[in-house]
Amino acid sequence: MQIREATADDWPGIWPFWHRVVAAGETYTWDPDTSEEAARALWMAPAKRVYVVEDETGTVVGSAYLTPNYGGPAARVANAGFMVDPDHGGRGIGRALAAHVLAEAGAQGFRGMVFNAVVETNPAVRLWTSLGFTVLATVPDAFEHPKDGLVGLHIMYKAL
Repeated sequence: MQIREATADDWPGIWPFWHRVVAAGETYTWDPDTSEEAARALWMAPAKRVYVVEDETGTVVGSAYLTPNYGGPAARVANAGFMVDPDHGGRGIGRALAAHVLAEAGAQGFRGMVFNAVVETNPAVRLWTSLGFTVLATVPDAFEHPKDGLVGLHIMYKAL
């Protein structure tokens, strides 16, 4: 697999799995009915550095963005979002993408990374904790999960 910075031409490869993941309503706090135009503005915003993972055929199978979480004197704390095409899960794509983005964040001078709203039932919580993220707090019953009902949202952090 190859991980590289995304270009505008990558969006048509990202959108199908972005839409599928967000529409499922299980792992992201974005509106499941987000339009493609709004999704592109969220994921591909100019302030974000966006990365894609290509499989051996050149198909985009994952994507992530890296951006400052705060501004001004706190701008050296990063935020990131990650998505892997569910049809390609379980192959280490998420872990490889996470390692790449964490390395990029460090190289770009970020001192830490924070996730503001990780659904506590999201299987990725295991990945983040294995990579050194800690749960700073959990907002109880903040997320209406379509299968699990009300669940918490973790705020997670890792020093870089």
